[in-house]
Formats: sequence, C-alpha cells, structure tokens
Amino acid sequence: MQHTTRLRILLVTIVIATTLIVFALGPLLTAPAPTAVSTLSADFPVESVEIPSQQGVTVHGWLARGIPRGGVLLLVHSMRSNRMEMLSRARFLKDQGYSVLFIDLQAHGETAGDHITFGLREAENVEASVAFLRETFPAERMGAIGASLGAAAIVLAQQNLKLDAVILESLHPTLEEAVDNRLKLHFGDHGSILLPLMLWQLSFYLDVSLDALSPITRINNLNAPVLFISGTHDVHTTQPETERLYAAARFPKELWIVPGAQHFNMHSYAGREYEQRVSDFLSYYLRPHDDG
Repeated sequence: MQHTTRLRILLVTIVIATTLIVFALGPLLTAPAPTAVSTLSADFPVESVEIPSQQGVTVHGWLARGIPRGGVLLLVHSMRSNRMEMLSRARFLKDQGYSVLFIDLQAHGETAGDHITFGLREAENVEASVAFLRETFPAERMGAIGASLGAAAIVLAQQNLKLDAVILESLHPTLEEAVDNRLKLHFGDHGSILLPLMLWQLSFYLDVSLDALSPITRINNLNAPVLFISGTHDVHTTQPETERLYAAARFPKELWIVPGAQHFNMHSYAGREYEQRVSDFLSYYLRPHDDG
C-alpha cells in the first residue's frame, strides 16, 4: 500500500514537473533574440540600411552593391541568429557581382520585436526588404536565399514577391513537425506526448492558427523557380519532410540533399560545392542574358 502511494506521488510529481517545463518552453521559444551586430572589416564594404516594415518595426541590415545587371539577392537568416550568419554567402555572391542585402529579422539581431513568430511577422520583414530592393535596383532581376526560419519567412509572405529565383535551406513543411522533431530531440521518442500542449501554447502566444505558419500550405503560391537544400542527417527537418515540400512546389524546381549535412549553415558545411550549385542556379535565372 505504501509502495503504491509513493509510486502515485512520483507519477504526479513527474507529470507536474513535465507540464511546468512545457509551459516554460513556450515563452522561451518565442522570446526575442536581440544581439549587437559587429562592424565588418574594411575588405567587405557595406551600407547600413534601415527599412520600415509593418507593426512599426524597422528592419536593420547591410547592403553590398555588385555590378550593374548582375542581379540582386536578399539573404535571410535562421531562428535565434542574425545577419552575420549570412556573411559568408554574401561575400561569395558579391564576388560574383551580385548586389546583396542581408537583414536581421524582427526580434533578432538589431531589429526590434516582442516575439519570434515562426515566419508570421518575419514574412512582413521580407516583404519590406523586397520592396526596398525593387526601389533601389529597379532594373535588376531579384532572388532570395533563406535558411530555416528565413526560408519560412519567404514562403509565408502574403504579398506576391515576384522573385526570379528562390533558394530554401532546411525548411520545415509544417510547424507541427518542426516542434515535434525538436521535442523528440530533447526528450526522446516520448517527447511527442507533449506536442499538443506545446502547439496550444504557441497558438496562444502568437494568436494565430498554426496552419498559417506551415510553409507547405503556401509553397505552391511561391511562383518562382526554387532550389530546396537539406541534409541527410538533419533531425530538425528530415529528408522526407524536405522531399514532401519539393513535391508540393510548382515547377521549375530543384532538390539537393547534402550527404552528411545536419541542420546548420549549408555554405559552411558544403563549401565549394554549395557555391557551385547555388551559382549555377542563380545565374540561370538571374542572368539569362549571359547565355547570349
């Protein structure tokens, strides 16, 4: 009898502790990630830009100008990061003549924001940045590269961005799968038990249906040539999930699964092969006049 009572008390304690942990995770996941962004070295000159966005947010970023008619690219970082994540990409793309804008999404880096919203408000930053680039480079073809959250922000944009090429790295098809994968990563296979409570929290904090935050529901609206990049060893966004996104997208589209890559900077991991594949894709769609 005493043993049974102790077991019940232990189980209740575990349930209460787990519930408290999950309720603490909601605010942690949506908490802003402000950071000061350091000044770049003189060998890579950039212009600091401030772009008005919705909700009274001013998007902070850096603009590096390339050659005329070389094409323009927007680079968008992953969750809890900032524009510095895209610096290596910006360097190699600028070396190839592209003009490059890399930004801090809202609630990241030097761009203010109360909550990280998994692409909802971040998409507004992308829309504002694309509008800025169109005004600044009216004669140029334009593309975008987004990693994880940055990729989601591109796909979830409500406006037609009218991009000529898009590269999406490590993008989840649904927010439910993204959260479930992370719960399993931290709590093992039993982490899925916590998923309904976790999703309810996120919906409550963000005040939005989670379907509105699922890229696979909008990928067919992207209306641009798209290259999907993911890794075979990515446990945050699995290869089958990326393949589902690819299948849902409209043509023209390409898929590159990087052997051994996990959920981190694809440029850092794949190096020259990344640069070659990305360069080939972008030049085909952003510089068609080069063929003649």
